[in-house]
Amino acid sequence: MDTGLIQSARKTGADAAPLNKGAHGHARFTDYARVALDSLRANKLRSFLTLLGIIIGITSIIAVICVIQGLDHYWKEKVANFAPNTFVVTQFPIETNPDRFYAMLRRNTEIHADDADEIGRHCSACEAIGVECHKEVTVKYQGQTLEQVDLSGITPNILEIEPYDIEAGRVLMSWENDHSQDVAFVGYGILDKLMPGLDPIDKNIQVEGRWYRIVGVAAERGSVFGMSRDNFVKIPLSSFQKTYGSRRTVNISIKAAAGRLQDAEDQARLVMRSRRHLNYHDDDNFGIITAEGINALFDQLTRAIFSVALFIVGISLVVGGIVIMNIMLVSVVERTREIGVRKAVGARQQDVVNQFMVESVVLCCTGGAIGVVLAYGISLLLAKFLPSSFPIWAPLLAFGLCSMIGVFFGIYPARKAGLLDPIEALRQE
Repeated sequence: MDTGLIQSARKTGADAAPLNKGAHGHARFTDYARVALDSLRANKLRSFLTLLGIIIGITSIIAVICVIQGLDHYWKEKVANFAPNTFVVTQFPIETNPDRFYAMLRRNTEIHADDADEIGRHCSACEAIGVECHKEVTVKYQGQTLEQVDLSGITPNILEIEPYDIEAGRVLMSWENDHSQDVAFVGYGILDKLMPGLDPIDKNIQVEGRWYRIVGVAAERGSVFGMSRDNFVKIPLSSFQKTYGSRRTVNISIKAAAGRLQDAEDQARLVMRSRRHLNYHDDDNFGIITAEGINALFDQLTRAIFSVALFIVGISLVVGGIVIMNIMLVSVVERTREIGVRKAVGARQQDVVNQFMVESVVLCCTGGAIGVVLAYGISLLLAKFLPSSFPIWAPLLAFGLCSMIGVFFGIYPARKAGLLDPIEALRQE
């Protein structure tokens, strides 16, 4: 009778393949996994539908991670790439709270070049201090027009604090600022779009009706999020103020002495607060921007994006886990006789529980593996349009999540299978 029952149980389905025994008479993990994979192969359509939620969830979460990690690398390389030991004093700090920003619009006063002079007199940790003022303009050259160009009036040492690689010519000189010379150091975009193939040095460009002689061209810097970083014209600050006035707010770029960045920030802040007669408990009515501050803002933004994405993807994973639990419960019903036979020939309750738990985990991990492959393909596709980087730890994350889902949602079906009475189970047809 036992032999007939065993043969009958083995024919119940492909997942009823015989289990090998280990040294202590219990089935090994590999045997449980083999049975689970046999079940997947025997019911391909049902398996695919079962795993669909897991596949979508894992694909989505890894794709989001790829984009966020790619954006993080891109941000730190292109945007927050301050020169070492530098920071900027501005009218407004980095602020994401709308109410506080509106309050700053009313409270924060403009920053002027004499603030930089005062900082230079009292900041012993500051190695170099430069001033920069911006305005968006239109540039013309021999009938060619380029709009939305960043015109900045600078003290020449700005090009030392924030160094530029030079394509041709030279940077602005101090004596040109002292004598308000109409000269310009331009971005590669000016050369590429207004005078391609020409030698730009000593060519005259027209900026809002005023002519400037090009003395140097910066090397190409590329774009950030589709916005060119090469469409700029830098002229001496004195020339800028002569044309547009000296009461426009400026940015003060400061390079600290080696190893004294924090001291320089503290000293610059103290000077600015003293000049504005702020009390001890008053908030700063100016901003100090550092690479760390910009990176913190980006990290805050990506954390918010990831949290929302994780919540949405989590729903898919939970739904996938519930589907797997239901399929495992159906499997328990379909294999009741097989479970009875195995218990009758010596399988312990824990052996049956282990088998169904491993099957649940293998199901989830199979979906996770498919999700990882799809996510890798999506990351390659996204890389053509967005910064994207596939992290090497993504498969470990996927299999870790899938294992937890498989264990959590496989507990109930596995316990139900383990608690079946072998006599009652053998009566099932």
